[in-house]
Amino acid sequence: MTSARIFQRPKNAMQSGKALLDQWILEFAPSEARRPDPLMGWPGSADTQTQITLKFASLDEAKAYADKHGIVATIHATPPRRLKLQAYADNFR
Repeated sequence: MTSARIFQRPKNAMQSGKALLDQWILEFAPSEARRPDPLMGWPGSADTQTQITLKFASLDEAKAYADKHGIVATIHATPPRRLKLQAYADNFR
């Protein structure tokens, strides 16, 4: 049975924009451990599902997809966003 996690895209720390924050993402969990390649020594595996990222407009769509395809999905709740409101004058207090 395939397992996955569903989460909401986190805000990029390097930008102030809020684009694509309403997307829900379904990522598959690795089905086998990564092992070093005998020739190069780079870690890898034959599991190609970890390369897939599915994007949905809502949590319900992501859950429906997982249920339809028999995927055991763990939902990670999004922490509440806290706004730190401050004015320029606060720099001089």
